[in-house]
Amino acid sequence: MELKNKFLLLSERSKYEILNYMPENNIMLKMACFFQNFSDVTRLKILTCLCMSDMCVNDISTLLGINQTTVSHQLQILRSEKLVTYKREGKILIYSLQNKAINEMMLSAVNNF
Repeated sequence: MELKNKFLLLSERSKYEILNYMPENNIMLKMACFFQNFSDVTRLKILTCLCMSDMCVNDISTLLGINQTTVSHQLQILRSEKLVTYKREGKILIYSLQNKAINEMMLSAVNNF
């Protein structure tokens, strides 16, 4: 017996509302890419630092005990995904969160574990 089009608990109205609420596939792909950035511990540590204060690569590297090359590489990924931004002060780049909602999302995640 095939249950392909049979819903046990959903009404037709609920089915319709859920399908209308669900983002289109291109948006879902963007969301998946966005959340994939939070699957790396090093990037999470960097984002946590930037939630607390704007920092340069050297500060992040020293604070986390991670070499500067790794920090720079991870920041490049975060920049390409528009999670962090930077401003130049002389020869130094100061990184910050591009969207303060990331701080709220990180805090919410921490509070739920």
